Amino acid sequence: MAFGPANFGVTGADLHARVDAALAAVDMVEHRDRSPLNLSGGQRRRVALATVLACEPEILVLDEPSSNLDPVARRELAEVLLRLDATMLMVTHDLPFALQLCPRSIVLDDGAVVADGPTRELLADEELLRRHRLELPYGFVLS
Repeated sequence: MAFGPANFGVTGADLHARVDAALAAVDMVEHRDRSPLNLSGGQRRRVALATVLACEPEILVLDEPSSNLDPVARRELAEVLLRLDATMLMVTHDLPFALQLCPRSIVLDDGAVVADGPTRELLADEELLRRHRLELPYGFVLS
């Protein structure tokens, strides 16, 4: 996790402080000395996020952050992301995850913006979803 900030010239106590803060932000302090090989998929995802957070980016760009996570790991990641005080740009096909995390969404189709607005409103537009091959999970109800 120190590799990124060290590459930017951060050293010594500042480097350790960044790593500690990033681990705390993703609830992984207690796993500090564990090999990534001994972490679950969700824990690995949170450590990967901490690696980026240690660099103190202005914008977090997340590409399918919930992919291949079990429901508990998905919830834990969402809780971490919701606590962060960071601007986020997320690319996802996980529409309930987008609803949970993103107040605003942009729908792209074939490289063009086809919709831009509040996530809940876009997900309630069944014709929009159908036209652009998007689908809410079976049984999912917008409340």
